[in-house]
Amino acid sequence: MKRRVAGELTLSFVPDSEQRLWRTVPRTKYQLHGNRVQLQNRLEALLEEAHVKLSSLVSDLLGVSARRMLPAMAESECDPAALATRAHFGLRATPAALSDALGACRELHPVYRRLIKMALADVQRLDQEIAQLNQEMADLLRAHEDQVRRLAEVPGVGVDSAQPIIAEVGATAASFPSQGNLASWMGACPGDNQSAGVNRSRRSPKGNRHLRRILNQAANAAVRMKGSIFAILYRRYVGSMGHQQTIGIIAHRLCRLIWKILHQGVRYEERGPSLSQRSSQKRVERMTRQLRRLGYHIEMPNPATLPA
Repeated sequence: MKRRVAGELTLSFVPDSEQRLWRTVPRTKYQLHGNRVQLQNRLEALLEEAHVKLSSLVSDLLGVSARRMLPAMAESECDPAALATRAHFGLRATPAALSDALGACRELHPVYRRLIKMALADVQRLDQEIAQLNQEMADLLRAHEDQVRRLAEVPGVGVDSAQPIIAEVGATAASFPSQGNLASWMGACPGDNQSAGVNRSRRSPKGNRHLRRILNQAANAAVRMKGSIFAILYRRYVGSMGHQQTIGIIAHRLCRLIWKILHQGVRYEERGPSLSQRSSQKRVERMTRQLRRLGYHIEMPNPATLPA
């Protein structure tokens, strides 16, 4: 009690019931994405066992081309050339190379075909559940559409990351009085493990692993956006600190920026070299399509207001 009165103890952040519901949906979605990746790996192992070398030519077994060829294979199509014609025109592999990789389909055992069909059915079920969770999250945050859109404007964040960020910190980040408080709670700051005046470790605290994962992913995406301030910071630090530590720095910057956007109601302004109007407009159009797909009412901004 004395330590509490002296201000030496800090109460933990416990969100209300509404925000706990917000958190449940994206965390469940993340688990489903993990299940989908595991299913994709099992499907690849199954094809390799059946001597179908499709993964050597198709980068994504659940992509457009593979999703056209695999169902036909599961439905007893035995001609490799006929299967190769189903590939998307943008696939770099030639029809001859595809036919060679699919040569084992001529003698593919029916059990393998049934197992492939079962795996594809499981993938379809997971995709439907993920789409349903996307819509559930959009409905839950309908009243905070403006916050979602302002966060989605940040390089590397986008709509898919903006919603779980709000779910973790709240619609206005009201529980965190400063940027530093949020960064410390997330675990995006150096540690301070001191004993007898000696710093034992500067390792970052564990923090909120869900938010830290989202911001690390956003940081990796942000540094690849040419002309953004995050790309400049990455080039400045990566030579001396390496990729991992530099991404941690970018995630820390993103965390502080998120607090300003949610807590102070500001919009993101690019401080790096001016992006081309074409690239900026394409990004805005892509974000707008994602928001409209989720049922948000979005007006397209005037192209004259985009960065030149």
